[in-house]
Amino acid sequence: MMTRRAFAALGGAAALAACARPEADVSRSETFVAPPPPPPMPDCYGAVAGEPYPVPAVPAGIVPPDLWRREVANPLPGAARGTILVDPGEAVLHFVEGPDRAIRYGVSPGRDGFAWSGTARLQFGREWPRWNVPDTMIARQPELEPYSVANGGMDPGPGNPLGARALYLFRNGEDTLYRIHGGCEPRYLGQAVSSGCIRMLDQDVIDLYDRSVHGADVIVLPSMLPESLAAVY
Repeated sequence: MMTRRAFAALGGAAALAACARPEADVSRSETFVAPPPPPPMPDCYGAVAGEPYPVPAVPAGIVPPDLWRREVANPLPGAARGTILVDPGEAVLHFVEGPDRAIRYGVSPGRDGFAWSGTARLQFGREWPRWNVPDTMIARQPELEPYSVANGGMDPGPGNPLGARALYLFRNGEDTLYRIHGGCEPRYLGQAVSSGCIRMLDQDVIDLYDRSVHGADVIVLPSMLPESLAAVY
């Protein structure tokens, strides 16, 4: 027969056992596997020397490899060398090098410029251009008024959103106000963030500028963004 004292002692032992830390089940332990490091960026995305303003290297792990500059098959086999094809829906730009090959670059299309499409002429380019803010943009963002054409625009340099180079597109002899330019922050490449223009990494726009052909056709395809997404951008 169990006495009250024995019952109390047994209960205390059970309580201590319940509070004790259970031994680890080695058979069920999982080994943590660290994710692989991001692939190194190609050398063409290193810091650019010889420019009047700094062009820093593009950090690894930010720009996906499918937006890296590369040689690809020419999507416009009948086009003349220098023709530029912009596909906002795919966030890429092709520069026709020859009948069979082209250079493809990743870009950031315009968030409210996706409706602009057609064929323009590459009228001219500028190194480290001034940014002359159009009146239509100032109407939306009055804080940009100090950088209007009347006020002389914004000085070139790292803070200028046009970046290291700009290509100016005309149609029927008139400025479209549509630009292909640098200044894209790597984390935004491939995203619709610009106010209508096509933005590129400075390393890429410098390369495109050096290849560009005065008077070449620039073909901008219609965006394939669904209307629901276009409203967001």
